[in-house]
Amino acid sequence: GLTRVTIPDSVTSIGDQAFSGCRGLTSLTIPDGVTSIGGGAFWGCSGLTSLTIPNGVTSIGDWAFSGCSGLTSVTIPNGVTRIGYSAFSGCSGLKSVTILCSVSNIGNGIFWGCDGLTNVTIGKSVTNIGWNVFWGCSGLQSIVVDADNPSFSSLGGVLFNKQQTEILFYPSGLVGSYTIPNSVTSIGDGGFSYCSGLTSVSIPNSVNSIGVGAFGGCLGLRSIVVDAANSSFSILGGVLCNKQQTKIILYPSALFGDYTIPNSIVSIGDDAFFGCSGLTSVTIPDSVTSVGILAFSGCSGLASVTIPTSVINIGDLAFIGCSGLTSVTIPNGVTNIGYGAFRECVGLTGVTIPNSVTSIGDDAFSGCSRLTSVTIPNSVTSIGYGAFRECIGLTRVTIPDSVTSVGILAFYGCSGLTSVTIPDCVTRIGDEAFSGCSGLTSVTIGN
Repeated sequence: GLTRVTIPDSVTSIGDQAFSGCRGLTSLTIPDGVTSIGGGAFWGCSGLTSLTIPNGVTSIGDWAFSGCSGLTSVTIPNGVTRIGYSAFSGCSGLKSVTILCSVSNIGNGIFWGCDGLTNVTIGKSVTNIGWNVFWGCSGLQSIVVDADNPSFSSLGGVLFNKQQTEILFYPSGLVGSYTIPNSVTSIGDGGFSYCSGLTSVSIPNSVNSIGVGAFGGCLGLRSIVVDAANSSFSILGGVLCNKQQTKIILYPSALFGDYTIPNSIVSIGDDAFFGCSGLTSVTIPDSVTSVGILAFSGCSGLASVTIPTSVINIGDLAFIGCSGLTSVTIPNGVTNIGYGAFRECVGLTGVTIPNSVTSIGDDAFSGCSRLTSVTIPNSVTSIGYGAFRECIGLTRVTIPDSVTSVGILAFYGCSGLTSVTIPDCVTRIGDEAFSGCSGLTSVTIGN
């Protein structure tokens, strides 16, 4: 119910979570004597519409103004040298931010989820910009950097390193096509991530490195063009590959329908099909030996995938969120099912695990709520942390004699499970391994 507060001049610091959750607070005066604002100090003060940070403040703590959705503009004064992690995250009403000259470090995720933010001005003293600083800023159209900044620069609203040899961040609110300048040699991790308005991109011959998740979540991307003289990358059937065309690097997210991977491909790279919700089926040839991390993450329309016996490695989170996938056969060459490989594949009803598999990774099938039965082969020696967590449709599971450990939360929340037999070889059952298994009526534990 607190709507207004006046902080007296004697106060020099505002402690952690001091006004956290005061949603009715609309007016606030911070006196000039305050030098530090603690972590989460105004977290969730959604009614706060205006804010003046005095020049004496040197430090803004982690999550300090997170969730202040009523704020429309913020000026970080000259005295501030540190802005903490996620300090303004979730400030959805924020439209403009000016970071003046004394700030040297912009912490991780500071403006995460500020979807109303359209413009950011970065002063000359900023020497470090953390990861995911502008993640989820879907309205951001321009980043301007002071010309005297020694570490960063901007061109056409895009954030670069000083020499403009690396693209650091392309504003998510820009729409249409983009031609990467010839000075650029690398695209940074997440450089174009979640740029849903980006429809096409042209890569010059100078680019020799593309970072992790560089184009992840670019849902409108239909076309990629690579200069024929580029020595590192090429286009094969509209898909970005390495120069030798043995590895898929990026499948444009806006393409839809079925896709057959060419026989020249040996590996499917990390994030290669990330967020390709229009992809309905994919045929992987026998030439492919590995499927990368997050390779098919979020391919919600993917109903069918055949993994050939040539594949020996399925990366972490490879098929996470493929909600349309109903069944999967893991080939005989695979020895490990990676972390979260089929996590949240809610349509998955059946899975075949071959005798080559020795370990089922953490969260491998977590959240596969329609999975009704699974047979774990005798080759498996360990069931990872949360491997079948929240598989509420699972009614039966056979744990073979080869298993020596059942991980923490391994079958947590499997409410449909009625009985379980734990073999003699198991020496350890992790914390809460069967917690929430409300239908469990019979348990046999080995010697």
